Parts: sequence; structure tokens; C-alpha cells
Amino acid sequence: MRKTEASSLAQKIIARACGQGAVRVGEIVTCQVDLAMFHDSSGPRRLKPMLQELGAQIWDTSKVVLVMDHYVPERDEAARKIVRLARDWAAEQKLPHVYDSQGICHIVVAQHGHVQPGMLCVGGDSHSPTGGAFGAYMFGIGSTEMLGVVVTGEIWLRVPQTIAMHWSGRLASGVCAKDMMLFMIHRFGMNGANYQAIEFTGSAVQSLSMQERMTLCNMGAEMGAQAALVAPDEVTHQWLEQTGATQGMAAADWKELHSDPGSFDTRHDFDASTLCPQLAAPHSPAHGVAMMDHAQTRIDIAYIGACTGAKLDDLRFAAQVLKGRKVASSVQLMVAPASLKDRAQAESEGTLQVLTDAGATVLASACGACAGYGDSFAGGKTVISSTARNFKGRMGPPDTQVFLGSAYTVAASALRGFITDPRTVMP
Repeated sequence: MRKTEASSLAQKIIARACGQGAVRVGEIVTCQVDLAMFHDSSGPRRLKPMLQELGAQIWDTSKVVLVMDHYVPERDEAARKIVRLARDWAAEQKLPHVYDSQGICHIVVAQHGHVQPGMLCVGGDSHSPTGGAFGAYMFGIGSTEMLGVVVTGEIWLRVPQTIAMHWSGRLASGVCAKDMMLFMIHRFGMNGANYQAIEFTGSAVQSLSMQERMTLCNMGAEMGAQAALVAPDEVTHQWLEQTGATQGMAAADWKELHSDPGSFDTRHDFDASTLCPQLAAPHSPAHGVAMMDHAQTRIDIAYIGACTGAKLDDLRFAAQVLKGRKVASSVQLMVAPASLKDRAQAESEGTLQVLTDAGATVLASACGACAGYGDSFAGGKTVISSTARNFKGRMGPPDTQVFLGSAYTVAASALRGFITDPRTVMP
């Protein structure tokens, strides 16, 4: 039986946002929003006409972030029209935080210090829980809800239960956060969190880098969670210092942000040291299968991209596998770094050179094939991808077969020409 006075991290953040000392699970509260993020697909083209019809204004432009990432680079007139509308509207509204073709929204907002511990944030994209890696309560909403937020600065929500995913031990070489998530999604299903909050805990989580924690929270959406969180710690604080986001934030602010003992409604325990590389077969992230069962499945395309699987850490994982090697002649390896900042770092340290020397084609830092805009795959192709989703018809025609794995697994499969456990080819 949980202690009634104990509060989870999610409850503490929500209580702060609604101006209460504490909140109870199931309580419906109205919260002040600290940040509203949307992109070229979910934002201006939908919000502008609704705001005009209401004769309403944005409540606080300093708390709005617009990212152009879905329809860039523009491939046709329809895309050009959408992006032009977003750019013109941003100029009309004098939005101070606009990131045009700088990378994928979930990565860009973090790298520019917009998401901080204790904030309550909303995003016009289903993978908005990524922000929870920083100890923020961030979740995705639709355009109508976003309209209410940008006009009032408020949103109501039902205080969720918190499900703890506790990972002890430490991940082995060739295994990463993507494997943790594919394992959990297979075990609990696409609705395993049932619109509740997930908190990732344990020594294995604490040992992860910020970008790996972002992968965990990002794919919380695939488990049906409203939000996914990691309690902030020194790793978080160091990342925020690098972005300059700690200015004006007292050290005690983030040190107080943790779940009280007894506050979790449910807890599941895992041993990270026993986890092996995971694989999801078409056409669901929950369709986990044994890699050995597909050891002879040949692939046509290996894709390292998206907010889930093309951050700097992911590029480094792939480079570990491919350094000094060439991908199979039958495979097209495509790499779309998640942001220009990650791409620049990968270039400066030689990681990107390793990938191109191996035969990779480097694409724009945008949502690309994951969102099905511009870079989708041809019908009949078999793809191994580091993205979060492999739904039928999402990344190509219905007969495109997309397997999901980590950047390690994608690189290893590109090297051999068929689905490969990265541990068998790691240097």
C-alpha cells in the first residue's frame, strides 16, 4: 500500500504547475504551461486560422518554440507552401525562438536549453515525452488543445499514476537504451502505460548519458504513456550547464525533484546486464522477435535517423561497428543526424567520416523517412531502422518491411547485408 503523503516526481511537477502543495492521483487540475513547442506540420498551418477566427493572441511568445523539421528540406510545392506559411507566421508573431532546418524538434529544444527540471511542457508531437529526460513533465497534445494553450497559457490534466521501470546493473557493450525500450514495449505492449506516467529508475538508468535518457523517454510514447521521466541528477545538471540553461536556476531546484519512497503505483524490475540486442519486426514496435530467428533476413536499406535513433550517441554507436569497414554492396546505408549540432560534433571528432568511409549517404537533419515526408522507402524493400516506429505504410508503401533496432544493430546489419546481432561483429 503506497503512503498517501508520498508524491512521485510527476505529482511534484504537476503540483507546482497548478499552484498546489500536493496533488492526488486521479485529481483533475489546471496547470500553468512553462513551454509550448510545435513544428511546421503541427503548428502555424493549423493554429493560424483558428487564432484568426477567434481574434486571439499568443499568451506569451517567450514560452513558445517553433521548429521547422518535418517538411524541410522542401521537396515539392506542397511542402514549400507549408514551410513558407510557418516562416511568415513566425515573423508576424515576432516569435523569439524559431529553429529553421536546425534538426528535429525534440533534440533542438533540449540542445538550446528550453527544457529544464521541474517544468510542465506541451508539444505538438507525440514524441514530446522526450523532454522528461530532463526531469520535466512534457507530453504531446493535438492542435485544438494547443490552441487553448497558446491563448491561455494553461492546460488541464488528470494526475496520472506513476509506473516505475527500475533497471539495475549496467548495459553490456553493443546494448543501449533503444534495446531497453524495445524490450519493454514488447513485454507491456503499445498501451502498457495506459496514458500514465513512466519513471525510469535504477543504476543502469543513472549511468546513461543524457541522449540515452532522451531515447528512453522518447519511446515512452510507444508504450502509451502520457509522460516519461528520469529524475534530474549531476548528469542532467552538467548537460544544462553546457547549454547555459542553468542561469537563474538554483541547484536545490533540481536536487529536490525526485520521487518519494512509496510513491510509485507500480514497479517493474529488470537487470540491464542480462539484456541482449532487441529487434522489432514489421509492423509494430511491440512486435519483438528473437534476432536469431531473422539471422538470414537480407536487408536492402539500413537507416539511422529520427529523434529516437540518430543523436550523436547513436552515430558514435554505429561508428564503433563500422570503423575501418565497408557496408555490404547490396545495402544502402542512410544516415540523417538528428540535429545540425550533433552533425557538426560528429564531423569534428571524425565520427561522420567513419560512417561515410563505410559507405553511408548523409541526409538532411530533419524528420525525413521516419515521418514519411520526402525520404520514404520504395515498395518491396526490407529496411532495418533506428527509428521509433515501423507501422505499415508509415515509411513507404504497405509492402515495405521495416525492422527496428538500435544504431548498433542497424550498422551491424548494414555491414553483413542481413539482420545481425552487433555483438558478433563488434571490434
